[in-house]
Amino acid sequence: METIGDCELMLAVKQGDGASFEVLHQRHRVSVQRLLNRMTRDAAVAEELSQEVFLRVYQARERYEPTASFHTWLYRIAFNRALNWMRSQRASRGVTSYDVPDCQLRRTLTDNIPSPERQSLRRETIEAVRQAIEELPERQRTALILHKYHELEYVEIAARLGISLSAVKSLLFRTYLGLQKRLENSVH
Repeated sequence: METIGDCELMLAVKQGDGASFEVLHQRHRVSVQRLLNRMTRDAAVAEELSQEVFLRVYQARERYEPTASFHTWLYRIAFNRALNWMRSQRASRGVTSYDVPDCQLRRTLTDNIPSPERQSLRRETIEAVRQAIEELPERQRTALILHKYHELEYVEIAARLGISLSAVKSLLFRTYLGLQKRLENSVH
């Protein structure tokens, strides 16, 4: 079953094959949870929402049509579920980690161990970037996370956000330009 494509597996699920659903769940659980965690900024909530996403996928199995890739369809469900949760939780926002991944950080630190002054400056820079990202409007923040941290192409971001490719390009241009201005102002 590992060589069978996602669309084929979902079509088998549509016909009642529970084993195919389990394969899809195993293939996509971690990445769906990662997306939800980035959007909600809460690992426990992300895990709960991930279960809801896969429940919705299973419930929608009879309506599934392979007009788009399964991946796009699944992530649209996850993205929408996270947006709905975020709307319901606007008052209580957490903190997202935008730090360098641990393995990359470890490699950088072992290559040339920075001085305490450099470490402090680095922490301040990371905090300034984190704060600037937190202050972005929700749609800009989501597009940035999908582009920069999930490394999605513009076309994939357009599909997930339900907007045109040119709108994604414009949105990300405005987002990066705004971040640059905010960070320049916080440094000076």
